[in-house]
Amino acid sequence: MFAAAAARPTTPAIPQDLFGAIADLKQDLNAIILAHYYQENDIQDIADYIGDSLGLARQAAQTDAEVIVFAGVHFMAETAKILNPNKLVLLPDLDAGCSLADSCPPAEFAQFKAKHPDHIVISYINCTAEIKAMSDIICTSSNAVKIVNQIPADQPIIFAPDKNLGRYVSEQTGRDLLLWQGSCIVHETFSEKRIIELKLEHPNAEVLAHPECETPVLNHADFIGSTTALLKRSQDSASQTFIVATEPGIIHQMEKASPSKTFIPAPSTSNCACNECPHMRLNTLEKLYLAMKHKAPEITLSPDIATAALKPIQKMLEMSV
Repeated sequence: MFAAAAARPTTPAIPQDLFGAIADLKQDLNAIILAHYYQENDIQDIADYIGDSLGLARQAAQTDAEVIVFAGVHFMAETAKILNPNKLVLLPDLDAGCSLADSCPPAEFAQFKAKHPDHIVISYINCTAEIKAMSDIICTSSNAVKIVNQIPADQPIIFAPDKNLGRYVSEQTGRDLLLWQGSCIVHETFSEKRIIELKLEHPNAEVLAHPECETPVLNHADFIGSTTALLKRSQDSASQTFIVATEPGIIHQMEKASPSKTFIPAPSTSNCACNECPHMRLNTLEKLYLAMKHKAPEITLSPDIATAALKPIQKMLEMSV
């Protein structure tokens, strides 16, 4: 007698016309698709809204949709859930995390915060819900300088978790911020040497850089700003060639907005695709379809954490008007 062969897991059927299938599911679910600029091109093209962290937070706070499909990373979907506790929030791949968020473990940060009880905490939105719950105000790269400038000069500030953004904000505001030493693996991988080489090859190119980059890279930038600010600069500038020092997913929108211009992704320290966020790229159009079809994976949060994290997010939105 032969043992019965083990049943093979079935692979879910994927429609040939994914764009059409997703559009149908969106209507059936009364869903909105929010996507970050760093997502793959197909996801950007099917999204109802594409933006940076501040824009996405605003859209999540305003939407009337019953289901939010978040094509981004985990902390972004958490933010949408915090702002919409009674809605279904889906993330195509739950493993789409964030190296910056991971660099600030909640238990260690709680100890750090306890050592400085006179400080308020301003946390970059690229952090976990637990860190947000320990914060007084959330910020993004779009509004960090504006928010810090609204804090009384005699009020000490802890800035977490990104040391590079914190250093940039400190320079722009003249404030002595106490920095948590976290960072983003993508924005720390750009090579100053190779950017200089690119500038020599393209002497008329304008260097656009995100403030999460390290100081040596920022020193070569002609314009520093959030992802949305970099996109706008690429449209408004008379330059025809740009070296882009942030995750290269944004180049898709830059090319769509300015098809006659040339955009060169800033190179990393090696020949790898290290300037692409491995977490952002875990989401695919197929996974997005399956998430909508099965209404999973779903983002869930402890009510206590969600309630505590909501206050500093609301404070950010109020201070960003």
